[in-house]
Amino acid sequence: MAEQERMVEAILFASAEPVTVAELNARMPHGAEAAVALEHLQKRYEGRGVELRRVGEAWAMRTAPDLGFLMQKETVETRKLSRAAIETLAIVAYHQPVTRAEIEEIRGVSVSRGTVDQLLEMEWIRFGRRRMTPGRPVTYVVTQDFLDHFGLESARDLPGLKELRAAGLLDSRPPPGMVSLGELDEDEAPSNDQNELFQEDETDE
Repeated sequence: MAEQERMVEAILFASAEPVTVAELNARMPHGAEAAVALEHLQKRYEGRGVELRRVGEAWAMRTAPDLGFLMQKETVETRKLSRAAIETLAIVAYHQPVTRAEIEEIRGVSVSRGTVDQLLEMEWIRFGRRRMTPGRPVTYVVTQDFLDHFGLESARDLPGLKELRAAGLLDSRPPPGMVSLGELDEDEAPSNDQNELFQEDETDE
């Protein structure tokens, strides 16, 4: 097992992308148990500067979250997302799988083709299964690249509305005519409380 750990470690360090257990087993000698080696390896890296982290269905070596500030000079911002793209991405992340019509219903405005195409080109969203409803509309879901970029194991790890407000990323006041979720009892609050994030009167450019 110690030798298998070394093999897994070498593969993950050399790979630019997260690697699945199946891919690890395919590269390792017959009979190797990559999943078991990953468990041992993850424990060995606990508390180190580099950690073994699960990204969706794959695994990767990543800098410890508390040391991320050391990498700031290495970060290059290639482009900024438009407000429409950010809202569309957030809706997909929180409501996936979701159709274009459902995205437009939540935002209250139409979604331009360019907005969706940009997110597809960035490989932050992808096509999901078609809905078994009239017209068989395609759905959208976030990708492994999206999870990896934000250091998430799955979409379930996305911050909730309270966390976003606590971080100062949202205005604590609700839009005009809307009731603040803080004024509702927990069992009265709508399950899709992110809807209030995307209320606007303008359309995509």
